[in-house]
Amino acid sequence: MLPELEKLISLQQIDTRIRILKKNIETADQRRINLQKEFDRKAGEIVEVQTRRREANNERIKLEAKVSDIKSKIQRAERNLRVARNQKEYEAAVRELDVLQKQLSALETELLDKMVIIEEADKFLSERAEEISKLEAERKEALENFDRQLEHDKAQLEISLKVRQEVFASLSANSARVYTRLIERSNDGIAVAEVINESCSSCFMKLRPQVMMELKRAEKIITCESCTRILYIAKAEAETTA
Repeated sequence: MLPELEKLISLQQIDTRIRILKKNIETADQRRINLQKEFDRKAGEIVEVQTRRREANNERIKLEAKVSDIKSKIQRAERNLRVARNQKEYEAAVRELDVLQKQLSALETELLDKMVIIEEADKFLSERAEEISKLEAERKEALENFDRQLEHDKAQLEISLKVRQEVFASLSANSARVYTRLIERSNDGIAVAEVINESCSSCFMKLRPQVMMELKRAEKIITCESCTRILYIAKAEAETTA
């Protein structure tokens, strides 16, 4: 095989690798979210109960703060009632106290409802503790593996970009120009296509016998008559068709 063609093949393989790595990195955030969603789907009812408990607990905290505030106001209203100097002040204090006590009763009822939800959720989650623990361990492992692979891809991309520079710089000016033109006009990022079963693997055009003979001789760089990509026959394929 021509040394120049070997360089072009190598460059194409590197570029394909770079394209895959870049796609992996660019889609990492969404793929990680999808991975988490998959575990949420597996957890199903467990996640729903955990969410319901969390929301109920948040509401409980808010309600407890409101209850505390109302109780403080009730204490103040009771003081006003005790120190009322006339009938008008007394009646105003009674009305205020009545309103506050009704508010307190409503808040305490709502708070009790939230406590019941939390207790029922805790009971359910306690009964499913082993299953939850297993799912959480699997989720943690999957996310850690995902993050490790992402870091590996980033490192490999950096290496591949450096190697690409070296290989591209070793090409002749004409080969570099042709390769760049083919890459820029292609939709799949392929400039150098392997011949498989006597066809171009990019456009699937069946090659003429004469073209196949020239490819096997490997005396010059051959391009596809249909898509104009640079063609090559892998060594194993060449030996099989020889």
